[in-house]
Amino acid sequence: MRNRKLRVTPLDAAILALLIGAALLFGYRAARGLNYDWNWSSMPHYLLRFDEQEQTWKAGLLLQGLFVTLRLSLLSGLLATLFGTIMGLFRTSRSPLQQMVGAAYVGLVRNTPPLVLVFVFYFFLGDQIITALGVDDLVYRIPERSQCILCFFLGPPQQIPAFLSAVLTLALFEGAYIAEIVRAGIESVPRGQWEAASALGFTRWGCLRNIILPQALATMIPALAGQFISTIKDSAIVSIISIQELTFAGQELMAATYRTFEIWTLVLVMYFTMTFPLSLGVRRLEQRMNRHRNER
Repeated sequence: MRNRKLRVTPLDAAILALLIGAALLFGYRAARGLNYDWNWSSMPHYLLRFDEQEQTWKAGLLLQGLFVTLRLSLLSGLLATLFGTIMGLFRTSRSPLQQMVGAAYVGLVRNTPPLVLVFVFYFFLGDQIITALGVDDLVYRIPERSQCILCFFLGPPQQIPAFLSAVLTLALFEGAYIAEIVRAGIESVPRGQWEAASALGFTRWGCLRNIILPQALATMIPALAGQFISTIKDSAIVSIISIQELTFAGQELMAATYRTFEIWTLVLVMYFTMTFPLSLGVRRLEQRMNRHRNER
């Protein structure tokens, strides 16, 4: 199949010029009417700063928040994939109990505000169970090298209960959507594949592992990648429990400097630089998989 070349028509050029003109006019009127003294000179300091005492460059508050967001999103995404895969398999199981568990999980999580889930898991799991188990104290007892590795992934020991509750909350929330992606991917495989595998003597698990899931994976991968992008954006909500990710860092700086527009513009750009390349990668992946599917 030949790719159609995009053509720019005079109407397209006129619409683009109109949009650019409207954006410039809006920016001009906003700048004149806001009565706001813009000051970008201190913004680079919140990304990178030079430590005079140690004579070295260190990450600023916003860059530290960016790293926390990446760690939080990565751990939550991996755990959400595990939860979602298990519940997606439950949703397609022959067992009524497994179907009921999967449906209850998806229905409960998808119909509950994520902010409520954050508070429930923070006050119940992080503030009670994890603290009662002494997880943060346990970190101090392990060897120093292992402690450094653990703190790299989970943050300072005193913040581990809140961080773990945030990871689990995001994982359960995103896992409900991944479960539906897995279910839809499995159900997209023609029923004849199941029947053929059964005729060849495959068990249900053997059929899933060797025949159904490899075919369903081609359908699921773009949606799973898109869900990981959503995880990065949704991670901003855990700033409400003082997880020092990018949004929380922006709130702290705004309260300290009163540079509202500069701080939030920079935070917006940083989120965009994380998610936009991933969006392009997902689009490229979808195009390659569609091209491969059409060639078969």
